[in-house]
Amino acid sequence: AIDAGSVSTAIRCLLHLQKEDQQLPITLYINSPGGEVQSGLALYDVMQAVSCPIHTVCLGMAASMAALLFIAGDQREMLPHSRVMIHDPLIGGGIGGSALSVKARADDLMRIRDITAQVISQHTGMNIEEVFELTAKDTYFEAEEAIANGMADRIITSL
Repeated sequence: AIDAGSVSTAIRCLLHLQKEDQQLPITLYINSPGGEVQSGLALYDVMQAVSCPIHTVCLGMAASMAALLFIAGDQREMLPHSRVMIHDPLIGGGIGGSALSVKARADDLMRIRDITAQVISQHTGMNIEEVFELTAKDTYFEAEEAIANGMADRIITSL
C-alpha cells in the first residue's frame, strides 16, 4: 500500500539510483490497491523530478493512487491480466467537527480531486471532463483498455 513508509523507501531508492547513473532507466513494479494520496503525490513529484527515465510495470493491479503512479511512467507496461482502476480521492474514517471544519475538509478534497485529475489528463491525453466522468466511480481498465485510453503503452509477457 502507498503510505509514508513505503513512499519514503521508494524515494530513497529513486534518488540513490539516479545518483548512480542519471541516464539509466529505473523500473517501478506496481501491484497495489493504492493508499494515501499525499504520500503518493510526493512519490509522483520525485518521479517527475529525477533525470532518469521511469518505467512502470503493472503486475496484477494498479488501483487508486497506484494507478496515478503507474500512468505517470515514461514507459508503461502491463502483464496481460493486469488492471488499472481510477476513482476520485476518498476520505478515510469518519468526518466530524464543526460545519466550517467539515466544509474545509470537503474543499481540500475537491482540490486534491483537481490535482489527481490533472495528473491523469497530462499523462493520458484525456481531457479533464473525460477524467472527471471516469473517476466519478471506480472505473476498471483491462490491459487493452488501458492502452486504448492512454494509460499504458504495451502489454508484455516476460519480465
